[in-house]
Amino acid sequence: MIINKYLSKSLLTMMLTMPVLAFGQAVDSIPDVEISEVKILSSRVPLTRAQTPVLVKVISRDEILAAPSTSVEQILKSASGVDVRQRGDGVQTDISLRGGTFDQITILLNGINISSPHTGHLSADFPVSVDDIERIEILEGPSARVFGTQSFCGTINIVTVDADPSKNGYSFASQGVVNTFVGDNGYYGANVSAAFSHNAGYNNAGNPNRFVHNISAGYVSDDGDVKNSSYSVSRVYYRGGYRANDVKADIQAGYSYKPFDANTFYGAASTDQWESNEHFLLSANAEITSGNFHFNPMIALDRRYDHYQWHKDSPKGENYHRCDVSTMGFNAWTNSSLGRSSIGVEMRSEQIFSTKLGEMLDSAKFFPTRGIDAEHSIQYSHSAHRTNITVMLEHDFLLNNWTIALAAPAVYNSMLDYQWRWCPGVDISYRPNIYWKIYANANSAMRMPTFTDLYYSGANIIGTSDLDPEHAIDCSLGVRRRGQLLDAGVTLFASHKTDMIDWVIYESEPDGTTYRSGNFEMDTRGGEADFSLRFKDVWPNAFVTRVGAQYSYIDADIEHPQPIKASKYAQEYLRHKVAADIEVNPFKGFTLCAQYRYQYRVGEGNDPYSLVDLAANYSFKRITLYTKVYNLLDEEYFDFSYIEQPGIRVMGGVKYRF
Repeated sequence: MIINKYLSKSLLTMMLTMPVLAFGQAVDSIPDVEISEVKILSSRVPLTRAQTPVLVKVISRDEILAAPSTSVEQILKSASGVDVRQRGDGVQTDISLRGGTFDQITILLNGINISSPHTGHLSADFPVSVDDIERIEILEGPSARVFGTQSFCGTINIVTVDADPSKNGYSFASQGVVNTFVGDNGYYGANVSAAFSHNAGYNNAGNPNRFVHNISAGYVSDDGDVKNSSYSVSRVYYRGGYRANDVKADIQAGYSYKPFDANTFYGAASTDQWESNEHFLLSANAEITSGNFHFNPMIALDRRYDHYQWHKDSPKGENYHRCDVSTMGFNAWTNSSLGRSSIGVEMRSEQIFSTKLGEMLDSAKFFPTRGIDAEHSIQYSHSAHRTNITVMLEHDFLLNNWTIALAAPAVYNSMLDYQWRWCPGVDISYRPNIYWKIYANANSAMRMPTFTDLYYSGANIIGTSDLDPEHAIDCSLGVRRRGQLLDAGVTLFASHKTDMIDWVIYESEPDGTTYRSGNFEMDTRGGEADFSLRFKDVWPNAFVTRVGAQYSYIDADIEHPQPIKASKYAQEYLRHKVAADIEVNPFKGFTLCAQYRYQYRVGEGNDPYSLVDLAANYSFKRITLYTKVYNLLDEEYFDFSYIEQPGIRVMGGVKYRF
């Protein structure tokens, strides 16, 4: 059991001294209906954003379309608590939360886990474009009871548009968008998306059952701003569904292919690295209601091919990997006078075939590499497999002003010692009136090492096959005020993590240059504060439509079993992050959005930097013209200490709605 008595003194003090606000009305009467009634993926049972006992940050579609962002990664850069480290613009991105690493979060696409057990470096390969996204939900802190053990420091859920053009009353209806764009340094591309729906009979109430379909495809190419940083991305995505009173079913399928010049991405000793990532995704899930019982079965298949070259077009340091993940799950819940009770079971099978990672196969089981960039004369010679089973029990007490969620997930992994491990948690929120919420959370988690952590070896880097799984307990306390004009909040958190995994150089290392994966302890504490003023919700014709600012702070104490000289990831967390934005609407159809971001990262060679991005959009009839400017002040900066990031960049495009 991964529970201990640790609790930060500063957090405990705040819990004892937080003032109690005045009593008020029930949550269902919150005036901000559109946001409050959206079902948020933060629990085993469906809860609205107002009901959920945890803080879930939501980036809305309006904010996404207005922002100076052309990718999911760029959107997340403006969110407090989210650490986005890009090695190349639009190419290889590491995303982490609350001072964790890129391996310690779960990334979901419409609630389906697409995180890679090979390495978190690959988890941000999305088969969707910004045009496809309805909203992005960000849940910080361990979420094992909902999303499994990989949700060690938090979860990001990307929700695509569930378009139903039938709202005009037709039995068959369709709509779509064509988006074309160009920019400097050979940047160009296009996205096309279409949605259509049609009737599928009628229910007992005389309302039509519907089939809905969304399909999109896109291509992006870029010559890059610095030497050996060109890339291209090809993708196609489909989401279809059936909508009836008692049944809601969805299927999604996605594909993306991304070859890119990798500059010095994985080591400064080589400036001509190259890599390609190919990603296949297929999933199906349903929500079935029978009386007072609700059933949610799901199945998902995920395959990734990775081809890496230490020197482009050279066999030296070349690796091929195929990673397969299959997931089956079932969740059931019911209402009672005491709230909502749920039980869920998830089985996740993870396997890798590789020329490098895993245990050596018998030569008779070797087989040729696969994927677009495969070389059939080269064979997969290594493999590793594990199965993770999670049984999740949860009860949510939904009282007039309170939500209390108690959960007790049990986890079994075939790579461990054949014992079940518990990761319990509790979330509590109190709503003194329709505007305010006070919440407190204490959750635990366990995360298995990635296949890279366990098996990778190369020049000056060696994996450790007997790494222990990571353990954590995280506590947070916050208060939030949400209304039609003002959305603001403060959160404090503290966590104690044992058997954390990082790549380090120990002082005892004979050559003084070899990185090894190893376990260590880490105590983290910090806080976040943010506010957003949505003037257009009160004054639709306001010149300034939205203003917002966010700040996050993290500090950590790290203890290794022996002295170290250097760390690759875990010790280079964001100490300070400031993000601010303003959106103005000077005349009908025209919006201008400016974003500012300041970051200070601990660690040698990580100089602080500030960036300003701009976006302008003008819409008339079916056409939108837009331009985006990144790094307006042409700041020289590095997300990783030795990998230069682009200077000022300008792009523009045209969207046509049909």
